[in-house]
Amino acid sequence: MEKKNTWETYHDSQLKEVDLFADQYRSFLDAAKTERECVDYIVNAAEEKGYRELQAIIKEGGNLKKGDKVYAVWMNKSVVLFRIGEKPMAEGMNILGAHIDSPRLDVKQNPLYEEEGFAYFDTHYYGGVKKYQWVTIPLSLHGVIVKKDGTTVEINIGENEEDPVFFISDLLIHLAQEQLEKKAAKVIEGEALDIIVGNRPIVLGDEDGASAKDASSDTAKDDKEDAADKKKEKERARDAVKKGILDILKKTYDVEEEDFLSAELEVVPAGKAREAGLDRSMLLAYGQDDRVCAYTSLRAMLEVEETDRTACCLLVDKEEIGSVGATGMQSRFFENMVAEVMNLTGEYSELNVRRCLASSCMLSSDVSSAYDPSFASSFDKKNVAYLGGGMVFNKFTGSRGKAGSNDANAEYLAHIRKIFEEESINFQTAELGRVDLGGGGTIAYILALYGMNVIDCGVAVLNMHAPWEATSKADVYETKRGYEAFLKGACL
Repeated sequence: MEKKNTWETYHDSQLKEVDLFADQYRSFLDAAKTERECVDYIVNAAEEKGYRELQAIIKEGGNLKKGDKVYAVWMNKSVVLFRIGEKPMAEGMNILGAHIDSPRLDVKQNPLYEEEGFAYFDTHYYGGVKKYQWVTIPLSLHGVIVKKDGTTVEINIGENEEDPVFFISDLLIHLAQEQLEKKAAKVIEGEALDIIVGNRPIVLGDEDGASAKDASSDTAKDDKEDAADKKKEKERARDAVKKGILDILKKTYDVEEEDFLSAELEVVPAGKAREAGLDRSMLLAYGQDDRVCAYTSLRAMLEVEETDRTACCLLVDKEEIGSVGATGMQSRFFENMVAEVMNLTGEYSELNVRRCLASSCMLSSDVSSAYDPSFASSFDKKNVAYLGGGMVFNKFTGSRGKAGSNDANAEYLAHIRKIFEEESINFQTAELGRVDLGGGGTIAYILALYGMNVIDCGVAVLNMHAPWEATSKADVYETKRGYEAFLKGACL
């Protein structure tokens, strides 16, 4: 089948809309490099559009009716939005679901150490990364430090031009003969992904820095005492850079070294999302997997008018490590919030919740691999997504023999095709790479456990899981249009 280029279908006014939407998307990427930052952005955007917090309505003893808009946040890392439709929720919802976590480096709980004049933060990589891609690039530090008294200190260092940045060193090419003989997976080991945070020793005062000789000018010492003093002075000098970092943290953020025990700090690439190409047709940024689908889902949800079925936008954490934990899709957060909303609409019963979930339709909004001519042998050219080809549908994902795949029903895919063709949405179908080569997964299979119709769809991404990922402006815009058409459409 012939592949369309989405750019060729736009008229002048649409091209302006594409660029405007891309600029807004770039602003989101710059403001939301972590899950917590994403949730803050989403809540602010939702409240501006008249969404109210679900828990506040529950406390007030309120209820919900057609047209009402509510959101719920879980542990500051996952969020769900509902717009109540005309039909009872027991007849199902139209759901957009994406994840807001991305591959990164997490700072360990006992991170700060000094080695030969350098202060480091020890890290543990999160999600699937090529470790060698993270060395020598500017890095920033985002997250929170929660002290024992419950005070939360927000950290964001490296994004403003006047901020310092961090980096991971690599071996100079002149000495790298042995390193270059290693396999790519071993060129940089996980334990070597420690960021350099300082190199200047603290200036010691008289009390800390007085030499052993000065302190004992009036008293003769034997050789054993001299050796002990020299050892202490050497230890003091060795820790001086680390002490300097701790002094900065204390003065700037009022945190102690032990406060790292209750911190969540993420190391991500420093810098803003950029337009790419002389024609400015692409976007290059960190975290587009899967924030490109999260943003397009959010915008569709905020812009859609009243619908027959309740519209839902679900944005969750932990997909990159298996959707586990209290904020991942495998938790009961979503199911619990559906029950709470149905209770406020007067529909709640255990049976009605099950009917609602089973009767719902979902687009599992996640990215797909874009065809890369430089690595053509990794793809099936007939069944791959192309940058500029429009929104992408993956009937199945998984790996090798479709392991871990949702594999959507043909009837559901035909239903989606009809909706999109009626709204003139440009879309393409794809698989995630060549058979037997690899594969991937999304949150689709977890929602499918309820028996609902689910299919994977989203935006094609070049350099997926790299510190800087590339997308097409046209694909991003078209995906938002597709999500909006889905929310307005009838279910199968």
